[in-house]
Amino acid sequence: MSGRKVRLALRGIVKRYPTIVANDGVDLTVRVGEIHAVLGENGAGKSTLMKIAYGVTRPDEGSMEWEGRKVSLASPADARQLGIGMVFQHFSLFETLTVSENIALASGHDTSPATLTPRIIEVARQYGLPVDPNRLVHGMSVGERQRVEIILCLLQAPRLLIMDEPTSVLTPSAVLKLFETLRRLAREGVSILYISHKLDEIRALCDTATVLRSGKVVATVEPRSESHDSLARLMVGGELRQCRLVPREPGQMRLEVTNLSLGAADPFGTSLQGISFGVRAGEILGVAGISGNGQAELLAALSGETRVANSAVRICGQPAGELDPGERRSLGLTYVPEERMGRGSVPELTLAWNSILTGASSGMVRHGFLQKSVANAFARETITQFQVKGGDEHTTASSLSGGNLQKFIVGREVRLAPQVMIVAQPTWGVDIGAAQLIRQALIDLRDRGAAVLVVSEELDELFTVCDRIAVLSGGRLSDSRPTHELTSEAVGLLMGGQGELPAAVAGPPHV
Repeated sequence: MSGRKVRLALRGIVKRYPTIVANDGVDLTVRVGEIHAVLGENGAGKSTLMKIAYGVTRPDEGSMEWEGRKVSLASPADARQLGIGMVFQHFSLFETLTVSENIALASGHDTSPATLTPRIIEVARQYGLPVDPNRLVHGMSVGERQRVEIILCLLQAPRLLIMDEPTSVLTPSAVLKLFETLRRLAREGVSILYISHKLDEIRALCDTATVLRSGKVVATVEPRSESHDSLARLMVGGELRQCRLVPREPGQMRLEVTNLSLGAADPFGTSLQGISFGVRAGEILGVAGISGNGQAELLAALSGETRVANSAVRICGQPAGELDPGERRSLGLTYVPEERMGRGSVPELTLAWNSILTGASSGMVRHGFLQKSVANAFARETITQFQVKGGDEHTTASSLSGGNLQKFIVGREVRLAPQVMIVAQPTWGVDIGAAQLIRQALIDLRDRGAAVLVVSEELDELFTVCDRIAVLSGGRLSDSRPTHELTSEAVGLLMGGQGELPAAVAGPPHV
């Protein structure tokens, strides 16, 4: 690999913000045909460095060389002219436009959406990324939007492809297909910068890995020569905590859904068909599935954003289908939506004010008056307990990295001591250390007697934290099975609409 020509070289990159130095003298070299990983915890400076390479952000110091000549990027358009494409973790799509219109606009050419449609369909088929070119973005889930970003980038035939968490929405079989594609692109001379918190992926796919910690390069290694644990230690600067899910007998039913059928409000959504399940005190039920199979509709029905028949949803024994979100919270429900920015938090508000949004009943509002000191203390304690980096209780939500904001949102809801907690994509785009912290927090909540429902596309996550797993596909929910009776392959096939979970073992099944 060292004998190949250098495609991209970043020299001494420095980027400062008012409260943090995001990049502190970073050097990075990517060669022709190389798959190069960039690793680090949330807030380590990875995304800032990639935005500099793509022309979104200008460095305060340092230089960039492209194929041996010094360049200065004023915008992503300049990067695309060179042949650089990027798949963002946080999306840059226009919600009121269709998939085809977004791709036509982002491509920067005079190509009509209608002309692009056949190419979009072909790329989607080729790479196993199902998407409807005529669908409006505003009705799409996080996972579906990420597919659009990947397709947009692949259509540009880049010479350097920057991918930020590209597999967080894919089934195991789709991940393997994407890896085949990336390896083929690398053989054809395309360079790939690959950001992922999935260390097994890094070891299987990448030729080189540069590790960032607190904005500085701490190591450049060959991932195949490293273990999962050694890479994790480089990232976090110490030993990684391990999650422990100890088997226990569940208690009383806390969340019960009975024959829930619901037509999709969005014309491109998925209708729910006869969904029934229960979650008891002291257990975690996982719902696996690919985005767009009814997750958004199910979560809306459970959280109260969509009203359903009163008897279809029961919380702590009380009919709740017709209750609004606030009334459901008064029964003991907390909820972490998959969209952390905009739904899980208000970007412009401080972390203290964001605490009040869902914690009004926990002493932050009394007799109609906001208790700022209580909210400030609650936010400070959440920041400390969940190791949120990048600010204090007066920091706005938009100032945090995605992973640190997710830690705060999960921590906020956990610390409200719910009877029932619903969590969507709890560790999407979160580094391995933060993911372990969040997962252990969910297990600890379960051990304190809460009923926890986790909706996730991350199979490793579900197998780590869940007592039982069911699969949502095409608006239908499979029977759940104890996690120890399942394999990721069987669940992955069912997520893709194939196969079935193994039959229940002898004895009384869980509801």
